[in-house]
Amino acid sequence: MDAVEQAQSGHPGTPMALAPAAWLLWTRHLKHDPSHPDWPDRDRFVRSAGHASMLLYGLLHLTGYNLSLEEIRNFRQWGSKTPGHPEYGHTVGVETTTGPLGQGMGNAVGMAVAERLLADRFNRPGLDLVNHRVWVIASDGDMMEGVSSEACSLAGHLRLGKLKVIYDDNRITIDGETGRCFSEDVGRRFEAYGWQVLHVADGNDLEAIDQALTEAAAADERPTLIVLRTIIGYPAPTRQNTAKAHGEPLGKDEVRKTKELLGWSPDERFVIPAEVAEEAPRIRARGAALRAEWEGQLASYRKAEPALTAQFDDDLSGRITMDWDAVLPKFSPGTDLATRQASAKVLEALVPLVPTLAGGSADLAGSTGTSPKESLLFEPNRPGRSIAWGVREHAMGSMMNGMALHGGVRPYGGTFLIFSDYMRPAIRLAALMEIPVIYVFTHDSIGLGEDGPTHQPVEHLASLRAIPNLVLIRPGDAAETAEAWRAALEHRDGPTALVLTRQKLPVPDRATLGQAAGLHQGGYVLFDAPGGLPEAILLATGSELHLALEAAERLARGAASEAIRTRVVSFPSWELFRRQPQSYRDEVLPRTVRARVAIEAGATLGWKEWVTDAGAVIGLDRFGLSAPGERLFQEFGFTIEGVMAAVRRVVAGVRS
Repeated sequence: MDAVEQAQSGHPGTPMALAPAAWLLWTRHLKHDPSHPDWPDRDRFVRSAGHASMLLYGLLHLTGYNLSLEEIRNFRQWGSKTPGHPEYGHTVGVETTTGPLGQGMGNAVGMAVAERLLADRFNRPGLDLVNHRVWVIASDGDMMEGVSSEACSLAGHLRLGKLKVIYDDNRITIDGETGRCFSEDVGRRFEAYGWQVLHVADGNDLEAIDQALTEAAAADERPTLIVLRTIIGYPAPTRQNTAKAHGEPLGKDEVRKTKELLGWSPDERFVIPAEVAEEAPRIRARGAALRAEWEGQLASYRKAEPALTAQFDDDLSGRITMDWDAVLPKFSPGTDLATRQASAKVLEALVPLVPTLAGGSADLAGSTGTSPKESLLFEPNRPGRSIAWGVREHAMGSMMNGMALHGGVRPYGGTFLIFSDYMRPAIRLAALMEIPVIYVFTHDSIGLGEDGPTHQPVEHLASLRAIPNLVLIRPGDAAETAEAWRAALEHRDGPTALVLTRQKLPVPDRATLGQAAGLHQGGYVLFDAPGGLPEAILLATGSELHLALEAAERLARGAASEAIRTRVVSFPSWELFRRQPQSYRDEVLPRTVRARVAIEAGATLGWKEWVTDAGAVIGLDRFGLSAPGERLFQEFGFTIEGVMAAVRRVVAGVRS
């Protein structure tokens, strides 16, 4: 109450109502050590309704984490460790960034998947190196969001028994009583998903809550939902059970009256009773003992399984070391291959050598090339790393975030680029948290053809490039695709989107061109016409790269009076190119060469960063149509002749 009142901003009611259940969980049931927040076999705790962040911050402070009372006083203020919604990497003990409702639920399911993957891989009889649970507190709002339904349906199918969810059934949202819009029986819904469902009728009944938590912890054969009936804002005398308790400070008078009801001094602020403060050392001692027990197990494991222990350490560190030149497949020049097909070959080569790789597709495995020769996840007697996400793009995105946050797993997920829209909130959060998730987005343009504008992404490249910390790579051929996978696996401070074609593309002879390893700089010189500094530069990504190359070669072969020395810059990743020194960028795109033409079968938004005012962009600022891909490229101006004509116009304009 005091923190929200001082900030004059925040959500007091839910933390107040959940204090009894959360305190029991953190002090008696949650396996954690405040002095070692990153202990690998700790239980994970997810506060899915992140707006109730003061519940989590209060627990962290009171149980002995390195979060001072001064930080609590600075709730929601500039530079504090207590932002309005919990942020991963910003506050000690926060396992994931939550706030957009439902995302925490999906993250938690992903964490439970990662726990099972590592347990199946590393545990040996009598030596359980990986054995922890994922505890979630979720809200009515979480239950309304579709991503929760997607993720929890899959959790039940996969029988993720280490997943335990406390559903805060307070029946209040920011607009009022949930009965205005939400009348389903959540418990029965989860029973239909295959979950164990328990009920506690009173959020202040400590004995009943403790019994439910004990029962949940004992049942690891399927996930558990505890339906906990609470009164939001309890025990505030006039604000409890009202929408005002959800997202507004209670007001000074209400805070005073509530403290009087609790038997506290009404005028003292940020007071921690002595009997509560005395609990922190006991909780820290409990956590240290649990961690010491696991470390003893680890020591025994290290003696019995030294090679596996080393692999366990490597997996948790995120290190991936290999001879990339020996591992990445080579592709024969003169053939045609879609970049999605090249990606499938690369992934098939990588999966046996990168045991942390786990993923699949949202029901498009064959189309996206994300179905390596691996058995399905948790297949009986043959556990694998291939995940059938089903038609659940949003759950796939949020679960991959949870897998990456858990550690020890490098998740990837495939779908058509157009359906990145369905998982955009999860992509944005992955970028915000700077976690290494890999998206395989195929069918990347009008080139997919007859499925028409509903499936032809136009604005998606520009939209994804607008997300900070997301690296987008659109390789132009098979060799670049192989290097794109290497870049994605080596990139550990944020997510990577690989954007790939449905249609086949030429595989050029790299012996006469710039080498595909230039992809790691984001942009590089693929071809330079002889004769000195270029008069024009063609920049292209993806399937349009071969158009730029052919156009440049023809322009160079023209009659002396018509020939134009043209450079082709393969430009698969704006983000990687921005990271290069200015000297390198000026070398690839000399400032003196103002005649520039960019080619990309998508929205032109953003290209002016790379193309001068004197230049041009051949793009698509409208929706596509249903027709064969070759016809669409011709009709919309993506032709060699069209590119050559654009270069001539731009050069003529610069010369004049």
